[in-house]
Amino acid sequence: MREIETHVAEHYDVKGLRETILQIAEDDLGRLQSDILEAIDEFHLGGAAATARLIDGMGLGQGSRLLDVGCGIGGPARRAARLLDARVTGLDLTEGFVTLAEELSDRIGEGGQTEFQQGSVLDMPFEDGEFDAAMMLHVGMNIADKPRLFAEVARVLRPGGVFAVYDVMRTSETPPQYPLPWAPSPSLSFVDTAQSYRAAAMAAGLEVVKEIDRHAEAEAFLDQMRAIAMQRQAAGQPPAPGVGMVMGADAPQKLANIGQAIRAHHLSAIEIHFRKPGPQERLT
Repeated sequence: MREIETHVAEHYDVKGLRETILQIAEDDLGRLQSDILEAIDEFHLGGAAATARLIDGMGLGQGSRLLDVGCGIGGPARRAARLLDARVTGLDLTEGFVTLAEELSDRIGEGGQTEFQQGSVLDMPFEDGEFDAAMMLHVGMNIADKPRLFAEVARVLRPGGVFAVYDVMRTSETPPQYPLPWAPSPSLSFVDTAQSYRAAAMAAGLEVVKEIDRHAEAEAFLDQMRAIAMQRQAAGQPPAPGVGMVMGADAPQKLANIGQAIRAHHLSAIEIHFRKPGPQERLT
């Protein structure tokens, strides 16, 4: 398991990512432009709009204590902090992501509401019941042991806490083509069905609140990205800021492969909300 996590962290460790982001997102005075940054740091299908939908669906109150499982460079964590006036902790395997997430939060004045730690989501460095809620966006595809993942999330949630998942999930038996945004080959890809997620969650003592297939939104997002890329290429312009910058040099092939699998309905972007029952609820 540790060997797999090492390879996953290496897969996401894109060289020169910090310099690339700052070069594109800084204005002439060295200030980060939030609209450009959010096009890069929301590393999942649907981008910022998908994050906002997920957070809205969690029904959290202002000032909630939230965990971002597999936080990347911190885009969703920062958005949650702004939308909920929340204190958000991000956890990620890739040390470079964590360091960059901290810097970006500090640069845009949100370091006081967000914090980021390097570590495994299968062995979280947090106390039991530490969080009111947790969210996970496009992370489970790199995690083979989903029962252990859900057991850890359930442990760190307080009774009544919610866990919102937005992942790419398998919707047919046809395997996708590689590389994909989360894996160069099948050896690092553990994309699974929504049924497997539900089973792992229920084994951990979580109950399913709702499930939403975001296939239409994911397909529209990919179509929009492709259209913009073609327009800029035809005009002789450089690529627009976007999630591809976090994927490395083979980003175009990764995006083409996931686009093909989504359009063929072999994969979909699915949102599932879970809840940890309170002690009295478990007795009834």
